[in-house]
Amino acid sequence: MSLLDPGIAGRLKRDGAGLVPAVVQQEGSGEVLMVGWMDDEALHRTLTSGRTTFWSRSRQEYWVKGETSGHHQHVRSVRLDCDGDTLLVTVDQEGPACHTGARTCFDDGLLTPSADE
Repeated sequence: MSLLDPGIAGRLKRDGAGLVPAVVQQEGSGEVLMVGWMDDEALHRTLTSGRTTFWSRSRQEYWVKGETSGHHQHVRSVRLDCDGDTLLVTVDQEGPACHTGARTCFDDGLLTPSADE
């Protein structure tokens, strides 16, 4: 049984594994820091603790951002998109957000369209 508010739970559109992507954005600057996955329990923990909690698809367990690295995310707001299938989590990030040590997971790999289209 989920502890997530039924009004919120009823608005979520989850994937086949019961997960919703959560885009994490720096408060103020709007910089996109990372993307994680949340199920009802992870979202409940995030909303009640003020710390981002995700479901690790690879480890099959919950993890709190910064629990081992010390690079905590302090949640400022959580929004649900119009379709109910993506969360936007605004945070105050301490240190790097990416597991590589980069400020954001989107620092590398800029993809540019070809000019001949």
